Amino acid sequence: MRGIIGIGLAVVILFSSGQPARATPGHGVSAKVVGQWTVDDTDYVLREITIRPGGSTGWHRHPGLVLASVQRGTLTHRMSDCVTVRRYAVGESLMEDPDDGRAHLGENRGSKPVVLDAVYATPQGRPLAVDSPAPAC
Repeated sequence: MRGIIGIGLAVVILFSSGQPARATPGHGVSAKVVGQWTVDDTDYVLREITIRPGGSTGWHRHPGLVLASVQRGTLTHRMSDCVTVRRYAVGESLMEDPDDGRAHLGENRGSKPVVLDAVYATPQGRPLAVDSPAPAC
């Protein structure tokens, strides 16, 4: 009996110590689905994403591949390694690889909206994105 109480106490301590990781919701972002289809076990979604000045996607990851092209504005793309920051201007493209373990954040630091065309290739039935906690940097 004492062993069960000890294990129970250890579990309570483990889950009550420290702060829980919190998702970082986006703000100032809207998305319109332009098209969607499924081939074999992959869902494809084409979206037009708009990020208002000062807006952010929030920290997140993708369970599938994302290819995006900047149509207007300049996107600032930060990675959770706290080192990698890239800026993408009109006509530039980016890829978000599901095998890259880092979360990322898209921001509009400019004075005009950022508009992206993005294609998601996601395992069937999975969400397009999964929230992640902000990195400690």
